[in-house]
Amino acid sequence: MPDFDFDAVDRTHINSVKWDVAPGELPMWVADMDFATAPTVIDAVKQRMANPTYGYSFIPEEYNQAVSSWWKRRHDHDIDPHNIIFATGVIPRHFFGSEIPDQPCGKIVIQSPVYNIFYNSIINNGRRVIDAPLAYTSGEYSMDFEALERAFSDPLATMMILCNPHNPVGKAWSRNDLARVGELADKYHITVVSDEIHCDIMDPAVTHIPFASADPACRRVAVTCCSPSKAFNLAGLHNAYVMIDEPWIRHRVERGLNTDEVAEPNVVACQSTVAAYSQDGAQWLDALNGYIQGNKDHAAAALSDALPGLHIPRSEATYLMWIDCSAYTDDAEKLQGYVRQETGLYVSSGHVYGEAGRTFLRMNLGTSRSLVEDGVQRLIAALRSL
Repeated sequence: MPDFDFDAVDRTHINSVKWDVAPGELPMWVADMDFATAPTVIDAVKQRMANPTYGYSFIPEEYNQAVSSWWKRRHDHDIDPHNIIFATGVIPRHFFGSEIPDQPCGKIVIQSPVYNIFYNSIINNGRRVIDAPLAYTSGEYSMDFEALERAFSDPLATMMILCNPHNPVGKAWSRNDLARVGELADKYHITVVSDEIHCDIMDPAVTHIPFASADPACRRVAVTCCSPSKAFNLAGLHNAYVMIDEPWIRHRVERGLNTDEVAEPNVVACQSTVAAYSQDGAQWLDALNGYIQGNKDHAAAALSDALPGLHIPRSEATYLMWIDCSAYTDDAEKLQGYVRQETGLYVSSGHVYGEAGRTFLRMNLGTSRSLVEDGVQRLIAALRSL
């Protein structure tokens, strides 16, 4: 395997959302890595940008084929290229997913603690949230299927947004877990929008199971949303896609995505995805996953040794660490502010992910090992000073 460089890139003075911080602060909050993307992606973008015309672009056939081939090679999941729809982002996909039931007052199921934008994409579109919280037992997370069935049985429940793998807890759901979700969704006529944007950032020892592949019932109800943006650090290129086998759902979603006629790709969206999903991109991603796992192992060990009161659920996916600080606080928002004020470390407060996250912090480890070590020592210093 080639030797790839995973030193952090200087992202100051480029209008970076993550790095818009005061001098001396260390941002480890938003899910955005500090690594240069894969060399093959950089080459593809440079090649396209060398032509000094940046007008309208269409979606080439090789784009859908690259996505389909990637999911077969990487996740052993068959998807017809014709059942893949380009989108400008996974979050816009949530919005149009909420349009499927045609119920302005419909309810949408989530499992907290979960990515905060799920709440926004539901509420901002006139829907209501039904929370079927994850079970947190002996420091580990699992699905509460009794709570999930109660939520699905609500007469106004029409859809679920599933986080697979789960942000922020880092859980890679098993085939049995996903099959049970699909069975219940099929029983209660629930469409499952499976957000799988983090699926390619995995512990090398763990396999991602696509929701739609877990069981025939899952495939009947699934809207799978994904993008190379997290794994290849391409969020600013606005390239995402939706995969839907069920024709009636696919046609409705496709129409919804194109209602305002602004669903076209930018000039490098398709080229960057095709390059990322190549064999060269796969080699880079394998190396990245090994590096990130090293970051997670180092941070977990250092924090646990220095602060026995912390508990860190095992992260099987994402480059995020979900830290149980209940021994130190009952208000993560206040703790997050204190840590930033005292040490300059900027992490996310768990309260934004729902009530179940009120004593947690989320820490982004998608950066160089030296910055991970710096962030860990800052967090240790802050908690020791309480």
